[in-house]
Amino acid sequence: MSPDTSDADRPVPRPDPPADPSADLLAGPVPGGVAQPGHRPGRAVGVALGAAVALTALGVPLGLLWAAVAPDTQVVKTAEGAVYAQPQPEQPIAADGWFSLLGLGFGVLAALALWVLLRRRRGPVGLLAGAVGGLGAALVAWQVGRRVGLSTYERLLAGAPDGQAFTKPADLRAGGLHRFLDVLPLPYGNLLLPAFGVAVTYTLLAGWSRWPSLRPEPEPDLSWVLIAPPSAGPPTAAVPTGFEAGPGLSSGPAGSPTPTAAPEPPAPGAAEPPRG
Repeated sequence: MSPDTSDADRPVPRPDPPADPSADLLAGPVPGGVAQPGHRPGRAVGVALGAAVALTALGVPLGLLWAAVAPDTQVVKTAEGAVYAQPQPEQPIAADGWFSLLGLGFGVLAALALWVLLRRRRGPVGLLAGAVGGLGAALVAWQVGRRVGLSTYERLLAGAPDGQAFTKPADLRAGGLHRFLDVLPLPYGNLLLPAFGVAVTYTLLAGWSRWPSLRPEPEPDLSWVLIAPPSAGPPTAAVPTGFEAGPGLSSGPAGSPTPTAAPEPPAPGAAEPPRG
């Protein structure tokens, strides 16, 4: 371009078209410099094992609570050993019932705690950790609870004379360990209720979760979207000077005479006016 070219003849650069704010409405603003943490399987396994161990350790207070609320059974010392003081006592059934209720409640509370505390590890990992921890807690609670007062019972059983009455601590009859092929011990009965409570409660929480990934997701920030001001109503046409729009929407000039109404037709049988 020649330096003698005037400013009026120089081409004016076109400004870039404004960006459409609705293009990224669903995506939202992307924060800069924030790196998403990568998936670490080893860390997830470690968190699951820690949660399972913590739940298993909670079986100690669970067993102490069961020993406190479950009733002892009255027995009588005989030459063959201890026998029930009553033919069909209700205390062993009550001990099983208390363990079932406490174990099921423990499983529900454990699932709620895992859902709230391990919110970033929700999913199969949390469910598996809760089920394993619930089973471990049931085994620990059973062994701790049945040993409360067991030494006193064994001492009386060994040294008490025949006919002496004393109490036997609570134990389970509807649950325990069964050796599969006489090698692998498998729990059965109400020992499975804590793990069952964890699995059912955790599954229900996952089914009612508002996030598809079960993990809390940030809400989209829509405050940056420019909201257009409310548009005014349609423009109205200006009324020329000398014209007024009345109730009848007359378009004639002001002060013009109003046209008279057409004459009504004569009634039938009326006399015709004389014709000149």
